Amino acid sequence: MTQLPILDLTEQTSPVTEIESDGFKGQYAFVSLGCPKNLVDSEKMLGTLAVDGYSLVANPEGSDFVIINTCGFIESSRKESFDVIEEMLELKRQGKTKGVIVAGCLPERIGGDLRDRLPEIDHVVGVFGRDEISKVADRLVGHHNEQRDLFRPAPIRAMDDRARLRITPAHFAYLKISEGCNRTCTFCSIPKMRGKHVTKPIEAIIEEARELAADGVKELILVAQDTTYYGMDLYGEVRLVDLLNELEQVEGIQWIRLMYLYPVNFTDALIDKIATSSKIIPYLDMPLQHINSKVLKRMQRRVDRDRTIELVEKLRTRIPNLVLRTTFVVGFPGETDEQFEELREFVKNTRFQRMGVFPYSIEPGTPAVKLDGHLPEEIKQQRVETLMADQQQIAFDFGESLVGYELDVLIDEEVEPGLWQGRTYADTPEIDGTVYVQGEGLQIGEFVPVEIIGTQDYDLVGVVASDEEDDEV
Repeated sequence: MTQLPILDLTEQTSPVTEIESDGFKGQYAFVSLGCPKNLVDSEKMLGTLAVDGYSLVANPEGSDFVIINTCGFIESSRKESFDVIEEMLELKRQGKTKGVIVAGCLPERIGGDLRDRLPEIDHVVGVFGRDEISKVADRLVGHHNEQRDLFRPAPIRAMDDRARLRITPAHFAYLKISEGCNRTCTFCSIPKMRGKHVTKPIEAIIEEARELAADGVKELILVAQDTTYYGMDLYGEVRLVDLLNELEQVEGIQWIRLMYLYPVNFTDALIDKIATSSKIIPYLDMPLQHINSKVLKRMQRRVDRDRTIELVEKLRTRIPNLVLRTTFVVGFPGETDEQFEELREFVKNTRFQRMGVFPYSIEPGTPAVKLDGHLPEEIKQQRVETLMADQQQIAFDFGESLVGYELDVLIDEEVEPGLWQGRTYADTPEIDGTVYVQGEGLQIGEFVPVEIIGTQDYDLVGVVASDEEDDEV
């Protein structure tokens, strides 16, 4: 069997694991695919199943059932989901597991056609049926074959993400501040899967943050489909600054990292908050998707070249030591050679410290499918490789610029005795680079002052700093 992200939480501690369950009902394996927002849903399902008497095992072979929380965002992610489903179904055919439950975005995207396509799937659960996962498991182990599809409408109130059994290490966690998206980007299928934007109330988020802090979390990573829109639907105005003011007061949290910041609603108050906060780190993930105004208009991004450049310059001017991460889509229908070259020049001039590039993917049901000027796959892939080659040297230069400085590093794991792996504020888990730290007696989840002494491609190499006074970034 190929390497799969089968969850193994034998060393994980979480308040959920100590809640008395309803008694042992069975054991299951779990595969979580997709983005951090999907990961939060996985953690909520794990918590629900733990409370209801189901035991998680690392090996699907011999389990009562397997749950796959799928991604359906783009074609490549759907293919990965189907590959994992097929692999788990093969285990079922061999009698090595008794059932397969498919949950999440892929069922929400495809609907009831999923079981028509793969009838050996025992149960299908949509995105908003996640809180009823135990009922689905009960039906499977009880051999009840009715109601094999569970879909619920998108909620009008934010779902409760507390009492999760976390997949992440104890010292960092993702905190979902809203669900869904009101944007109408022509290439994106997320609103079809996740519904309209629904803000989680500030009070509920603070309760969740306190629960996570009590569980040892030091780094909170705020995620949403559109973070800068936070509060608009619930309060009638954007309230991200108010939320951040409250989160700063949660004891135990030392880093607050902001992800998925749409370039609209980026207020001066928000910029000032980030610039002056002792906990909100100067790292911003702001997907821009393109720079050419015509392409942005066809994407229906509601920004243009001038506004984008103005915002980036304002952020860089007003937030000290800012690290910017962004993503771009290349090969969008109608993108000309000249427009792609404009994007290349923008990337070279702006020098984003972190960047990802994706080829345009035809997503059934999205408006972009009907646009003219669709490009061959080989051109799209060539543009990805060209832009990433441009970015590679920029990223390497950024790493080299840190050599000789002392940075705080959050230790994530011990690689071998005396060698540790951690992250600076410039690094989001499993997305950006890492720092290999030489030192004795360190602790996972500890912040350590590290002198950067070299680089390894996208990663840094450092040693624990001495007590002598050093330069700091």
